Amino acid sequence: MQLFRLDGRRALVTGASKGIGAGLARGLAEAGADLILLARGQRELEQVRDDLRATGRQIEIVTVDLLQTAEISEAYDDLVGRLAAPEILVNNAGMTRRGPAHEVTSEDWQQVLDLNLNAVFALSQAFARERIAAGEGGKIINIGSLMSHSTRPHNAPYATSKGGVLLMTKALAVDWAPHGILVNAIGPGYIQTPLNQALVDDPKFSEWVEGRCPLGRWGQPADLVGAAVFLASAASDFVTGQILYVDGGWLARF
Repeated sequence: MQLFRLDGRRALVTGASKGIGAGLARGLAEAGADLILLARGQRELEQVRDDLRATGRQIEIVTVDLLQTAEISEAYDDLVGRLAAPEILVNNAGMTRRGPAHEVTSEDWQQVLDLNLNAVFALSQAFARERIAAGEGGKIINIGSLMSHSTRPHNAPYATSKGGVLLMTKALAVDWAPHGILVNAIGPGYIQTPLNQALVDDPKFSEWVEGRCPLGRWGQPADLVGAAVFLASAASDFVTGQILYVDGGWLARF
């Protein structure tokens, strides 16, 4: 269906070297988008790029440490100058630090907030400034979480950051709507990724996830692709400021 095609569009995906980022990159490429893959690890990015070449799309890679938030604007301008501007931005890169709130170090707190929230704002701002200067619109897709809605014990930094992503998504959607920049988020449920592998490997926790989720399983990165393609495409041209939970029914269950 042409409404969902992304031919002739370019998408920048952060945290694209593994997990959800690599899965979303594949889905966007299969829908027709050319890609700029961004992460810290050169070798892992090269592997994803090589895997995606079979889609026939143009795939570029950029290594940037998004924890260096003060350098993001300059890095984005350099990226645009070398590779041309993307029309779609997927803010996927993220991290977590688990532990009781009273034991969280200031360094761990700051790193989680810097990557999961501050870097998302800095990159979205750089994207929006370029789009506004060019007189063109665009699509931003932020990756939220079930913890944009509620939390579990020992997740204070992550839950705080993802709660911030939800409200930032709404704030940026309102500010940039006059410029044709639509901002939405995806709220994944429990997805089997390298970030969550320790939890997947914990039989007790995995049993809890599968028993609590109405669909009875962990999600996979591929489960998020349909939502991402929808929010990146013309099919969502009257949708902004929303978070779409892809959680197997998790939040619907009391």
